[in-house]
Amino acid sequence: MEALLWFGAFIGALVFLLSLRIPVAVSMGLIGIAGTAIFVSPRAVVQIANIAYSHTWSFVLVIVPLFVLMGEVIAISGLGAALFRAAAIWLRRLPGGLAIGTIAASAGFASVCGSSPITAATIGSMAVPEMIKHGYAKGLAAGATAAGGTLGILIPPSVPMILYGVITETSIGGLFLAGILPGLMMATLLSASVILQVVMNPAKAPPLTGRVSFTERMSASAEALPTVLIALMIIGTLYAGVASPSETGAFGAVAAVIVAVAMGRLKFRSLRTALEKTVRTTGMFMLLLVGGLFSSFILTRLGVPQEISNYLTGLDVAPWVIIVMINVLLLIMGMFLDPLSILVIIVPIFVDTIVGLGYDPIWFGIVVTIQIEIAAITPPVGLNLFVLRTVVPDLSLADTARGALSFVLPMLVGIVLLMVFPQIALVLPELAFGR
Repeated sequence: MEALLWFGAFIGALVFLLSLRIPVAVSMGLIGIAGTAIFVSPRAVVQIANIAYSHTWSFVLVIVPLFVLMGEVIAISGLGAALFRAAAIWLRRLPGGLAIGTIAASAGFASVCGSSPITAATIGSMAVPEMIKHGYAKGLAAGATAAGGTLGILIPPSVPMILYGVITETSIGGLFLAGILPGLMMATLLSASVILQVVMNPAKAPPLTGRVSFTERMSASAEALPTVLIALMIIGTLYAGVASPSETGAFGAVAAVIVAVAMGRLKFRSLRTALEKTVRTTGMFMLLLVGGLFSSFILTRLGVPQEISNYLTGLDVAPWVIIVMINVLLLIMGMFLDPLSILVIIVPIFVDTIVGLGYDPIWFGIVVTIQIEIAAITPPVGLNLFVLRTVVPDLSLADTARGALSFVLPMLVGIVLLMVFPQIALVLPELAFGR
């Protein structure tokens, strides 16, 4: 099959350039330019420049720096850490209560931050040392934090969902709403995994014996309340349809800055740091988008997506078998590529196949998001593993990876549940937009 040969050549060229330590976005851009000049026409290179411009000037992309800024401000101001303190206090009596509190705090922080590494770093810098201090196994402490951090890109807002929406021309508001219930489901599955691990081996998480006063509970809850209110505002305005995702991002960013300043937790230097990080993250996002568009252009001109779609939809097998095959490919690629790179490579290839099989592209967006969540915690290139190792130097990479891998199974269970019950992802977009 000629399309598979072209796709294999593309992957081979990408691996070669990556081995030379050329960034993924630049590598894909070079492949797109060279491939277009060689196999189409040197004049056609102008076309991919026009395509890149037409996609990147879109007003909808304003949402990226707004949500990134909101997450950075909440992280730097300490409002994110307050979520962990509150969750840990209220859930401490459960088996592995501090680990479950970490996952709950990550879910809460995810609702105001669209980045998995930022979520893992913000919650992990406080949660992991606290768990280790109370006798938790390092693997469980690191694994729960790394896995909890992945909720940052499933529970809206989500930077990868924005990228998916731009690539596939799918409603970003619909994707955000579709991520809410699967995000809560995933948090529940991860928490259940903690309980199961502790019940099977109580030494992993000794029970906490100290008592917490009512005053301490109320104080911790009050500190976390502003972040919770911002999250509810974001989800509520999206669901009610009173604001677009871009407008919601603006409201969220402004609210985060106002709250942090009012609480005395955001100085000018901290705000400058947050703005600098926002610019770097947004620049990386845009460069990756342009590189993906360049490579997608040449693959499309060579007929790769169309031929693969025709081949897969023409197979005499049940549609779910093809979905499983795509998921296995995503799982393998997740071990060697960062999450956003997987999106820009795989989604343009298979989205036509998904639609041709009768699946909803919003549903597929949630499945892909969970897959790149798994990619963030699977070695050797699990991004959250290295982030945690950076913010908690006492952790070894081996402990972090071993602990994180124990949470891959519940995440795969989540994908299976979405395949069996797709309405978990689709019910809220249908209620909100009448899809």
